[in-house]
Amino acid sequence: MKIFVTGTEGYLGSLLAPQLLAAGHEVIGLDTGYYKAGWLYRGITQSARTLNKDLRQITAEDLRGVDAVVHMAELSNDPLGQLLPNITYDINHHGSVRLAELAKAAGVQKFVYMSSCSVYGVGGADFVTEDSPVNPQTAYAECKVLVENDLRPLADAKFSPTFLRNATAFGASPRMRFDIVLNNLSGLAYTTGKIAMTSDGTPWRPLVHALDIARAIGCVLDAPIEAVHNQTFNVGSTEQNYRVREIAEQVAAAFPGCALSFGEQGADTRSYRVNFDKITNDLPGFSCDWNAARGAQQLAALFGSINLGRDTFEGRGFTRLKQLEYLLESGQIDNDFYWTDPFSASTGATTEAQA
Repeated sequence: MKIFVTGTEGYLGSLLAPQLLAAGHEVIGLDTGYYKAGWLYRGITQSARTLNKDLRQITAEDLRGVDAVVHMAELSNDPLGQLLPNITYDINHHGSVRLAELAKAAGVQKFVYMSSCSVYGVGGADFVTEDSPVNPQTAYAECKVLVENDLRPLADAKFSPTFLRNATAFGASPRMRFDIVLNNLSGLAYTTGKIAMTSDGTPWRPLVHALDIARAIGCVLDAPIEAVHNQTFNVGSTEQNYRVREIAEQVAAAFPGCALSFGEQGADTRSYRVNFDKITNDLPGFSCDWNAARGAQQLAALFGSINLGRDTFEGRGFTRLKQLEYLLESGQIDNDFYWTDPFSASTGATTEAQA
């Protein structure tokens, strides 16, 4: 199968693409390269041929002969979405819908969209399912809902979208992220020896390891069309709904000597528990191999092997918002998040002087 994967140089994409290659697929990647500064360790043996291109500049030619698209290249940080919502809507919503329309026109059969459990927002006492009302609290989550709604009508006998609402990811990746909860707490535990929570940690969060997300994608690609056609799957396992304080406790246990404390009740209203029975029962071959405790142990072993320093942990390369702010402030991307040419002004001046 020829698979077009967007975001191959991201946290999830850098794990997924090598697995698809190892499974015998032909993989073409696309990534604009915002996060090239973040490379934590050598964790892969092969990389996909990747187009260094903005999602919004994809052409029909890029998708010629492609059997399936896996789309995960979106701005992925809630604070960024609140700071610059227009850019988030431009890339995450309009860019994603345009990609799907181009894919359909090019004859792509399967389109796997990386959505998020964050679409549920503030849940009640009950577990939410794929049929529960959505309640997005951020621009990032709102865009996920908009893309899902716009792609469903595109489904027909020749074009089959599938929507994977991932739980909050965790675990080691060469393109590491330290701005997601379990990874962040693990980095704090290793580099500072303490986790000082400012809240009481009562909100619920469903978690899923990055490798289990990659496994879910592989199962969708391998599944019969009728099993995944225009279907939504929550990605994770029901056992992995944790209160944030439980995540902190699991992390502290993996880092001997780590001091753990909690604060007063916080203002974070995002709290929801998710039911994952559908993906377990209806997606052939899927199950989760990881849980929070094992993921924290994986990170503890990794940090020890590379001697993770505090400067690295806190560096911009591993925190999406910091890196994008740096690219904006240094003028490497413009206010629409397109790359600029840093030599254009100086080159013009030199040419004029030489003339």
